[in-house]
Amino acid sequence: MEQLPTPPGERAARTTHASPEAPVHASPGASYTATATVSDQGVVTGWSEEARRLLGYASSEVVGRPAADLLADRSDRSGGPAGSGGTGPAARPVAPGQERWSGTVPLRHRDGRRLDAALLAHRRATLGGAAEWFVVSAVAGAPDASWEGPLGEWAFDRSPCAMAVFDEDLRLVRANAGMHGALSLTEAEMRGLRLSEIAPDPVSEETERGMRRVLETGEPQAVDGFVRPPGAGAAHGWATSLAPVPGPDGRVRAVYLSAQDRPAGDPAPRQPLPPTLAGARVDTPPDSARTAQELADAAVPRLADFAVVDLLEPSARGETPVPGAGPLTVSRSAVRSVLGGSQEARFAVGDSAVYPALSPPAECLAAGRGAVYGTADPAVARWVAQDPGAGWIGEHGTHSMMLVPLRDGRVTVGLALFSRQQGREPFDLEDLRLAEELTARAATGIHRARRTVREHTTTMTLQRSLLPHTLPVQSALEIASRYLPSVGEAGVGGDWFDVIPLSGARVALVVGDVVGHGMRASATMGRLRTAVRTLADVDLPPDELLTHLDDLIIHLASDETGGETAGGIGTTCLYVVYDPVTRRCTAARAGHPPPAVVSPEGSAYLLDVPAGPPLGLGGLPFETVEVDLPEGSLLALYTDGLLQAREHDIDEALDGMLAALIRPASSLDTVCDRILTTMLTHRPDDDVALLVARTRALHTDKVAVWDLPSDPSFVAQARRNATDQLAAWGLEEAAFVTELVVSELVTNAIRYGSPPVQLRLIHEGTTLISEVSDASGTAPHMRRARIFDEGGRGLLLVAQLTQRWGTRHTLVGKTIWAEQSLVDF
Repeated sequence: MEQLPTPPGERAARTTHASPEAPVHASPGASYTATATVSDQGVVTGWSEEARRLLGYASSEVVGRPAADLLADRSDRSGGPAGSGGTGPAARPVAPGQERWSGTVPLRHRDGRRLDAALLAHRRATLGGAAEWFVVSAVAGAPDASWEGPLGEWAFDRSPCAMAVFDEDLRLVRANAGMHGALSLTEAEMRGLRLSEIAPDPVSEETERGMRRVLETGEPQAVDGFVRPPGAGAAHGWATSLAPVPGPDGRVRAVYLSAQDRPAGDPAPRQPLPPTLAGARVDTPPDSARTAQELADAAVPRLADFAVVDLLEPSARGETPVPGAGPLTVSRSAVRSVLGGSQEARFAVGDSAVYPALSPPAECLAAGRGAVYGTADPAVARWVAQDPGAGWIGEHGTHSMMLVPLRDGRVTVGLALFSRQQGREPFDLEDLRLAEELTARAATGIHRARRTVREHTTTMTLQRSLLPHTLPVQSALEIASRYLPSVGEAGVGGDWFDVIPLSGARVALVVGDVVGHGMRASATMGRLRTAVRTLADVDLPPDELLTHLDDLIIHLASDETGGETAGGIGTTCLYVVYDPVTRRCTAARAGHPPPAVVSPEGSAYLLDVPAGPPLGLGGLPFETVEVDLPEGSLLALYTDGLLQAREHDIDEALDGMLAALIRPASSLDTVCDRILTTMLTHRPDDDVALLVARTRALHTDKVAVWDLPSDPSFVAQARRNATDQLAAWGLEEAAFVTELVVSELVTNAIRYGSPPVQLRLIHEGTTLISEVSDASGTAPHMRRARIFDEGGRGLLLVAQLTQRWGTRHTLVGKTIWAEQSLVDF
């Protein structure tokens, strides 16, 4: 069999591909959908894991190749989803302008077998504006006999409208003739596909979310929108309702979709609400003021001649107050009148107003129920007498009034006041019912908006408290950083960074990205950052540190899911350690983009760090790379939000970032700002963390090293070497403490360690570091010496006389170090 050619090699540090022989974990007989995308020129541009299961080809073997190479009969190249290119897999040609195609196509498996696959293809526009074909094929699993019995018949025959039944995986099981006619597809072409695959449309996705709610809650759901079949345009569609189909055991086994066929311009029965009301699906985060104004605009003149919307102000903690019988302060949020400015001018939007105790508005809010009043009612008269702001009630022929609380469940967010003037009938109970329906949808939007703002503010506060406020003082690197939160409706994500001083004048740089958004992502980020700092204090190598983080993610997921596995959590991390003495950079990454490096000569490249798996998979190794970086090199660590710009792909984004890095700049802050300006033309949809560092070096005049024989008589020589070096550095005042520290550390290494023994002094700014290394892996520890013990007090003295001390293990032993502050000398 002639195999597809392998595509050109990609950058090693960017992506990895699964082997075609890699096992796929799926239940025997389970259904799945194979998907692919094909350009108008007939080139495969996307290839799913399920497509690999169907034909055996990995993505790397197919993407970028002609789709016709997948045909069992290569002479059949006359049409199909490739359009005018004429290279798509098809059994019949596609007419010019056709937006959908279906048919059975003979395909060639990787092992040479012929497969006759039923394909359904939709022509759609990509984000860049180009056209492509989205091709799907449902692969049926073992049939479920229950769908041929009374349960399936009962569910199917329930609705007089167009009807479809979807199983627990949201795949179509059965459809009636009305559904076939609405979509112009046979049941064989639709069976096994999801609704979003049968009719790609944003409302299809909303309908699928409704199906999931039916499966989870067992409650019917309604979708406020249309699912438009391809070619129907905007003038025709469905209004859909969803209901559960329980099995004999009472468990919801499926969802049936009832579709009422009607023109899109014809409003649903008993539905007075315009589609722009905030309760309808919107693509931007909701806004309380906008929703209140939309409520007023929807009511006037359709329901009333005049409308005012007043909202209860949340407390300092963001909680909506519970209305009582006393005076209530509200914020005037919207006003609308058929008279225009002459009546609206009396109400200043944004000002506060007070409803007196026992007034009709206060009583309606306290009771949580709407009411209809005539302006001559005694209660209204008392209100007008008490409240000068209610003087408008007797003007412009106002004769009827409705007061309706804005309630979302048990939460009251405000009050809507509607009035009618002469020439219209007084409000009745049917008007009150319509007003309550109108205000209920607006209240849902307002409550959601406030909750979104409150959660976003809380999450931002938490995340900013967990991120470093200032970068630590150290001499190894010059550092600048930036963090930009996302502006998407999903909320703030879990991107983070840190700079951690290590022993021996080294510095660790770390960036990470916790999957998801919101409070949980920020909390997980905080736990990871704390764990990284703890593990860094132990001086673990980068690959071992990531292994411990991997275990932590698994434990966190297990705690949250009650013991379920954490596979596929998707959290990423990059950990880099720089040593200014050796000028060596050591790095490891877990599913994170590699760091960028700019040499002092101006060449830019991505550091070839082995791409480890994301954290949370478990059982997979991480690898470390070591490179020497000349003094003055530039390092850039970032999260993937920086590369996910809408206008360009990943390669263009990386090239743009490297080009911004190599341009001369007066400071690292300028470098950071230039990168963000180059990469982001709008506020990011995902969080962006950026850490830029320029390497420095500690030259030989700041480092002194002595190899010592493993003989106790040479301890005195080690002390003399140290004091002589301090004199050369002009640090004679630190000699007394340094002699004690060096004497203790060298004595321990000779007495309890293994040769070779080495003493190193590092003068780093205002810090003096004493290090003693030996070949033994046993670390010393402090103990409490008894009165007559001759030893056991040395490390206690070291701990008392220095700022900090510790042990780090190496490939050939250990190093005991101690840091002294030179500020007081």
